[in-house]
Amino acid sequence: MATDQSNLITDPNSVHIKRALISVSNKSGIEKLALALNARGVELIATQGTFAYLNEKGIPCAEITDFTGVPELLEGRVKTLHPKIHSGILAKRDQESHKEALAEHDISMIDLVVVNLYPFVDVVRENADEATCLDNIDIGGIAMIRSAAKNYQHVVVATDPKEYQLILADMDVHNGAVTQSLRKKLATNAFSMAATYDANIASWFMGQKQDADFPARMSLSGSLDRILLYGENPHQKAALYNTGDHAFGIVNARQIQGEELSYNNILDGDTGLRIVAGFASPCVAIIKHANPSGVAIADNIQEAYLRALASDKDSAYGGCVALNHRVDLATARAIMKNYTVLIIAPSYEHEALTFLAEHKKLRVIATGEMPETPESFWEKRSLAGGFLVQNHDILRATAEDIEVVTERGPTERELKDLLFAFNVSRYVTSNAIVYARDQVTVAIGGGQASRVDAARCAIYKAELRAKQMEEPQNLLKNSVVASDGFFPFADSLIAAADAGVTAVIQPGGSIRDQEVIDAADDRAIAMVFTKQRHFRH
Repeated sequence: MATDQSNLITDPNSVHIKRALISVSNKSGIEKLALALNARGVELIATQGTFAYLNEKGIPCAEITDFTGVPELLEGRVKTLHPKIHSGILAKRDQESHKEALAEHDISMIDLVVVNLYPFVDVVRENADEATCLDNIDIGGIAMIRSAAKNYQHVVVATDPKEYQLILADMDVHNGAVTQSLRKKLATNAFSMAATYDANIASWFMGQKQDADFPARMSLSGSLDRILLYGENPHQKAALYNTGDHAFGIVNARQIQGEELSYNNILDGDTGLRIVAGFASPCVAIIKHANPSGVAIADNIQEAYLRALASDKDSAYGGCVALNHRVDLATARAIMKNYTVLIIAPSYEHEALTFLAEHKKLRVIATGEMPETPESFWEKRSLAGGFLVQNHDILRATAEDIEVVTERGPTERELKDLLFAFNVSRYVTSNAIVYARDQVTVAIGGGQASRVDAARCAIYKAELRAKQMEEPQNLLKNSVVASDGFFPFADSLIAAADAGVTAVIQPGGSIRDQEVIDAADDRAIAMVFTKQRHFRH
């Protein structure tokens, strides 16, 4: 590449690129880079697969075996783990003893290392065969990356195709050299990538364990997906990182239209998605501040939305709507009659998308097909000085799990509503109280320090909503109530009974269980214990 040398900037800390070693699994952009380096007079060395690719493109290049004098061994497992490679990378150019050692052993310096690794995560996702997964753990590549990054004061390292143009642009400005500031940035990227790669491997090994022991060390890893406008509040910086495992969820969903997702949008969308994914029948959850304001199951998705909205229309204003079935035009129109900031669903009819496109700020997310069973994963929450880890709560209550503890058992209709309400309570901030009737939430109380306050808050909301109706009525009459934790006293049950509840589901386990059971029997209320709780903090 011809360049006017008279106007080039000279940086005393720059490294002139004379020789580059290339070993890439992902060939994206490598032809363009190799051509550009060759045009700038850079000598190219490549491992077998990359050499064959560049040779086919007609780009002059030496094979790694010519550089080391040793053929690739063990079916390619050993090809760059050689003193000539790592000495050429690790040598300090400003240290005479290093230069003398290289000269004594006829080792050439390597100024640029371009390496990306075997796609371990992709292979693991598509292949359960352990031998194949193990073969795709890169050893030589990660060693070269670490060597080059460690010696960034003298060597340039590139681990991502997005970095190629940055290097070429720097070389053009600095007479074939790369500045120290860019080298350090690239080294930082390299070590971060290496840490993520190793963390993914460690996670896979942990997944192979048959016991429930926590590992002695656990790494947090992810690639920057996007910088968010701000965090929970405008004065907080925020970003989204992707773990790369392609798990079902909002992180890997496709945004079809609308403004960029905010920190709070992502949390709300994730909560809504987890609720509706737990039901096979058409289900809609409306989320506000990471809590459901309304959840409903119906025969069709439009009716499910209308019922969820009616549960608490005031709180739904400006919320997130999550659906587990395809969105048609009628449902889209119904949703947009109320101010909504985000819709997340498996898919959308063309007519629905055309209509939603008129609302340009509205965020529309498509997840693809819902999983048949929820996926388990490690939840991690950061603390000052550490982080908490637990497996995600995927436990769902079924009819087989419950124990009838009162004189009267629930009717078939009550049992269906009890299970629905209890499974919704998993996603309400503790203390959580969920009133439901006909598989629709009637009122939800959460985030209170006492359980009776949560019960009373929900009752108050139901009473307030009833007053707003043309024909006021007791909305809680003949409803059921679910509690995410046991009733420590009978007061919460009595409050629910006075409001019109006919059946109760709770974990049980309080030292006053009998007191609560007696209070239920005195009021002819059916109560069942699940012996499992669903706190959410």
